[in-house]
Amino acid sequence: MIEIPLTDSDHILISLASEIIKNNYDDKTYRHTVGAAVRCKNGRIYKGVNCDGIHGSCAEYIAIGSAITAGEREFDTVVAVFGCGKTVIPPCGNCRQMLLDYAPDCNVILNNEEGELVKVSVKDLLPLAYVCTND
Repeated sequence: MIEIPLTDSDHILISLASEIIKNNYDDKTYRHTVGAAVRCKNGRIYKGVNCDGIHGSCAEYIAIGSAITAGEREFDTVVAVFGCGKTVIPPCGNCRQMLLDYAPDCNVILNNEEGELVKVSVKDLLPLAYVCTND
């Protein structure tokens, strides 16, 4: 897996995803709150928060869906944060498949094995994946 160093705009993306958590986190009600932000190739940023529950709608789905609803089709980078907004988390298996389907050239911000924040291609996160084509 090729690791790409984070840029200043990547750190801003993480902050925006964390901001969603700060605005929506309630530790008495929501036990698995995740915020996500996706930056499109044109620089626009879309955000999402999961619909409570581990098996509910993931924040990454909400953010990508918001971007697609606005007409976006080219995605640059996505990040998800957990809890009180301080922990960057990798996408779940369903989100990895969705990102391959809708944003195959997108990068994902996550922690490497040493705990450092890096970017990796979504293609590296789900090797040998099924990819739907229109052929």
